[in-house]
Amino acid sequence: MVKNKNSNKNIMNFPAVNHDVCTGCGNCADVCPSPKGKALVMKPIDTQLAVQKPLWDYMSTLPVKNGGLDKYNLIGSQFRQPLFEFSGACAGCGETPYVKLITQLFGDRMMVANATGCSSIYGGSAPAVPWTTNELGHGPAWANSLFEDNAEYGFGMNLGIGQRRERLKDTVQEVLKGELDAELRTLLGEWLTVFSLGDRSKEVSIKVQERLSKLDRTGPLEEVWKAKDLLAKPSIWIFGGDGWAYDIGYGGLDHVMAMGHDVNILVLDTEVYSNTGGQSSKATPMGAVAKFAESGKKTEKKDLGMMAMTYGNVYVASVAMGADKNQYLKAVKEAESYPGTSLIIAYSPCINQGLKSGMGHSQEETKKAVEAGYWFLYRYDPRLKEQGKNPFQFDSKEPKWNIREFLMGEVRYHSLSMSFPDEAERLQTMLESTQKARYSRYKQMASPAPQ
Repeated sequence: MVKNKNSNKNIMNFPAVNHDVCTGCGNCADVCPSPKGKALVMKPIDTQLAVQKPLWDYMSTLPVKNGGLDKYNLIGSQFRQPLFEFSGACAGCGETPYVKLITQLFGDRMMVANATGCSSIYGGSAPAVPWTTNELGHGPAWANSLFEDNAEYGFGMNLGIGQRRERLKDTVQEVLKGELDAELRTLLGEWLTVFSLGDRSKEVSIKVQERLSKLDRTGPLEEVWKAKDLLAKPSIWIFGGDGWAYDIGYGGLDHVMAMGHDVNILVLDTEVYSNTGGQSSKATPMGAVAKFAESGKKTEKKDLGMMAMTYGNVYVASVAMGADKNQYLKAVKEAESYPGTSLIIAYSPCINQGLKSGMGHSQEETKKAVEAGYWFLYRYDPRLKEQGKNPFQFDSKEPKWNIREFLMGEVRYHSLSMSFPDEAERLQTMLESTQKARYSRYKQMASPAPQ
């Protein structure tokens, strides 16, 4: 039961599971905030189908309701329909929860350029794809590009949409100069004021379309009607893994960030080339075992976030959903609303990492990574500079610094201790030193500037 603070009414909610497509990873039951055994419990599938399948079929016929809750808080966001569902990803995949939440917030006006990799395979394997639509038929427009040019591909989407919307704005301004229905005049005037605001432009666009559908349309008014899909500001996203963002597609990624246009980039960082079998990338940390690094990677992980922050006008966030769900939600909201380029780097546990606890605890693994000082949480928002504030917000708490304990929980690190113990000791010591140095640097960046 959830209370709507605006109406002061209680909202009854019930979690239903589609057992036909559930992978059985158990992450939902593992991280459920209710007392264990009270809300979600894992049971053998053959003991549940007789009851749960008819229940799911019935629940699927009910209208989607959000209870009037704010979609930008943790509870309210989960009352929004995911427009990414039932993917073909590995059970417990660390990437898909990040994508799902973004579609719950912006899916009905999203355009996605997806780099080749895991996210393009579970996101676009025929004949069934996980991208879907809401009751109005609105949903993400998705397309897959090559490893080496996905950033440019998404950038091109943005340029094309931008030009078409500017043309639509010119047409609307022309319409407003002539004789016009009073209600439509008010709505079109309002639309011009919210032209660049995503959620608000969507709300107004629905009203404009409803009014236009009841009027005779000729000349410029007919052009507005034909371009009605552009009334709501599209949310442009560029998705890809670390092999794309840190390595093969980095040149394009850097070019897009340098241009400063309004696009959002999500890097699903598994710290290895996941889809092609686990090759080392520039995101692979020192000491990790991967293909082409069987004796442990000898160099530090590229600090992509720090590199992006040097531009000064790029929104940058480092997130780990299982460690801090609210921080990720804030980052997504801030990134999408930022009128420039945004980059979100999301720590994503992967089957290639060899979690000893199993992929059913992948969300818990991200929490352990942050607590140990292996991964850091932060947000860099250039808008804060205009308010005289520090744009860098360090969201990580003081780590426990039990990095060795964390590393021994993953085969990619523990295996090196078994095969090359001396080299493992050397590299893991250097990794600890590197992480402590990065923590100190981030903490210094978050300190108030001296007066």
